[in-house]
Amino acid sequence: MDCQIAKAIKLDSQPVAVIKTDTIPEHALQFKEGKWGCVVALLASAAQGRITACSRKTTCCPGGNVGLGFQPFPSGIEYFLSVGGKGPREGEFYKETPELAKAYITSVPEITAKEAVVFKPLNLLEKAEKPEAIVFLVNADQLSALVTLANYDRPTQDNVRIKFGAGCSQALLYPMSDQEAGNGICTIGLTDPSARKCIDKALLSFSIPYHRFLEMESKVSGSFLTKDTWLRLSERI
Repeated sequence: MDCQIAKAIKLDSQPVAVIKTDTIPEHALQFKEGKWGCVVALLASAAQGRITACSRKTTCCPGGNVGLGFQPFPSGIEYFLSVGGKGPREGEFYKETPELAKAYITSVPEITAKEAVVFKPLNLLEKAEKPEAIVFLVNADQLSALVTLANYDRPTQDNVRIKFGAGCSQALLYPMSDQEAGNGICTIGLTDPSARKCIDKALLSFSIPYHRFLEMESKVSGSFLTKDTWLRLSERI
């Protein structure tokens, strides 16, 4: 699929199509069963042109299983997210108390999952495939363009959000949930410090439910992305 948005913002990587499936492509890059790995690393590899995948069998990270919609958080993880004290691992201290962490956990959406999630560079997407979301990994200038485009054809001004969560939940679960619900909200993600080590320090994610991506893609030619202010700014990208 040829992406007009990617061209307009001078993206030097590929937007990533997020596809729920029961069949993983034969040569998709995956973690080995029983070996821990961060889902965000596979997302980043897909942006560089590799087809990658996560399945229920190859996803060992509890947060990753949540972020892909495979299962809810395990019991007691509110302590790991906050002050620790339960189990061998030190707490992350991302929430002040276990109670606040528990409130976050209960707010995380659940989706209808399949056996796997495939991350496919958008230029390799086949016509018959319908993703749940498209994820862009972008710098600050490119992010400004995507935020502006997400509000370009809307009467409201709150069509982009940043929500607390694991990096995979921000980049994947939230937009997949919005696609299921028919919502057109876009999500800025990868603000999770634990996931940042898997991504270039200059990048954040911008995730778009697929139906909304198609709408935004159709708006590029008549928008600010073809006008002087953006064209001048984009010269430094």
